[in-house]
Amino acid sequence: MLVECRDLTVYFGGLPALKNVNIEVNEGEIRAVIGPNGAGKTTLFNVINGVIKPSSGRVFLLGTDVTGKPPHEIARLGISRTLQIPRLFKELTVFENVYVGTLYGANSSTTSEIMDLLRTLGLEEKAGVRAGLLNLQERKKVELARALAAKPKLLLIDEYMSGLTPGEISESIKILRMLREKLGLTIVWVEHVISAVAQLADRVTVLNQGQKIAEGAPREVIADQRVVEAYLGERVG
Repeated sequence: MLVECRDLTVYFGGLPALKNVNIEVNEGEIRAVIGPNGAGKTTLFNVINGVIKPSSGRVFLLGTDVTGKPPHEIARLGISRTLQIPRLFKELTVFENVYVGTLYGANSSTTSEIMDLLRTLGLEEKAGVRAGLLNLQERKKVELARALAAKPKLLLIDEYMSGLTPGEISESIKILRMLREKLGLTIVWVEHVISAVAQLADRVTVLNQGQKIAEGAPREVIADQRVVEAYLGERVG
């Protein structure tokens, strides 16, 4: 087991954003985390990578308790993250943005390894272009490359498909699948594009109102009546 979240609970102003959430993710797995807006998905990520300290519960990486450690320490232990809205240094080039990621990993990537990443993601010709000139898909790729430059054991991806066209989503599915196969990555992936989840995820965890309500193979989870009710607000059938 690579990562374990044990009884995670987070309160904001007396209201639970997460309540006794338990998740176990095996090495090499792609685990999707889905749920309606406000379900606690981003809060879960913020706890795992140290942005938020949980009110109670623990996070373990390869059996080591990393709960409450600051994000830069957690990055050096092997957890990297992307954001739903890419946060790049717009005046820096694509290469320079990715190079920043090498400063935070336990084993930093070399110049040649960064270029290999850019080549893998179809960004080689954009290496010298300022990030502010890129389109949305290219910006997402750069943020993904920056996270990968830290050589993580666990990659947290937050709504990578958001805002992309159907063609770009298909390409992104291929990229994430290839990265898992090529780099042996373990990925935990928050996503709203359920068709992409069904194609790519090994297992799916569903959150609703801060609690885990379902977990299992994509087809089983998507057909679960509790999941349907969480998204639609009513019983179907």
